[in-house]
Amino acid sequence: MEAGAGKGLECQKIMDGKANDAANALDKAIIPSCCLKARASDPEVEAKCHSTVVSGWFSEPPSCTGKAGKRVYFNNPMWPGEAHSLEVERILYKEKSEYQEILVFESSTYGKVLVLDGIVQLTEKDECAYQEMIAHLPLCSIQSPKTVLVVGGGDGGVLREISRHTSVELIDICEIDKMVIDVSKKFFPELSMGFEDPRVQLHIGDAIEFLRCAPEGKYDAVIVDSSDPVGPAQELVEKPFFETIARALRPGGVLCNMAESMWLHTHLIQDMISICRETFKGSVHYAWTSVPTYPSGLIGFLVCSTEGPPVDFIHPINPIEEIEGALKHRRELRFYNSQIHSAAFALPSFVKREVTSLRNNSSSPAKRICVS
Repeated sequence: MEAGAGKGLECQKIMDGKANDAANALDKAIIPSCCLKARASDPEVEAKCHSTVVSGWFSEPPSCTGKAGKRVYFNNPMWPGEAHSLEVERILYKEKSEYQEILVFESSTYGKVLVLDGIVQLTEKDECAYQEMIAHLPLCSIQSPKTVLVVGGGDGGVLREISRHTSVELIDICEIDKMVIDVSKKFFPELSMGFEDPRVQLHIGDAIEFLRCAPEGKYDAVIVDSSDPVGPAQELVEKPFFETIARALRPGGVLCNMAESMWLHTHLIQDMISICRETFKGSVHYAWTSVPTYPSGLIGFLVCSTEGPPVDFIHPINPIEEIEGALKHRRELRFYNSQIHSAAFALPSFVKREVTSLRNNSSSPAKRICVS
């Protein structure tokens, strides 16, 4: 073979390699990650499909259809070995934002459903249990809250609930994905009505940077309505993030942070509690509520207070029933009341054992978690 021909062949190999790389990149862009996993792990699976809706059902985590018509599910790292499904009447919206895939569909039993990256965020039927609890657990535990920050919460439901508190003068919200807000305003007006309150100041951007720039002691309360701690959201359960929150809170200020399921995420909850005990010098509690469409049917919250005036989270000092007009502001309260508030801190025995062992490892009585 002539030298020129050899060089030409070498160039062709390089070009073919680049073409293959481009084809693979395009393939990955078109085929969902669950299907790519299927292709790698099971050659019998036809990894050609779909998104998260197959044969009229939404699946969480997603599923793929095999050659024999068998549905194959792929583990979500947050709840391995489980799948949750809802019957889909029609898909209303599906688009990819800069940060995530956004899906809205009409379900047969839970009304409209908002899904981000394949994970249910809310349904019309049971959103009240989450939105009302994450807002009122902290705000009813302190007297006359005036300044509140919401991290995430782009659907507007937390804002709707905060606006029931007439003492509040400023509600900052920092949401990274504007498309979530726009979609919620179009499809979920009963939640997005929260943005209509004149006390709301919207900030589009990264919450970690926003908190770093916040004046020290600015807020009476911070409410973190975040995604599950997978990928970039992992930072939202790590110590530096909680330290920026503690700095932004006034003495005796409070945090309410989504804290997963006690049935599925005991170790994660323990890690979060440990970090918060080191960071917040007041009280640290775990509470929970029932949300049927979340994995395991419930979700937890960490409520914490900074050093200063003591906060008794279990017995609300600012009862929602005594706030003028609060029960029917915007819309009638559907889930939360003062009895539910106190009951949320009653923990099953297995959780008490885990929490107690963690508390007993503390060398300082000021760093503690309280259990009912």
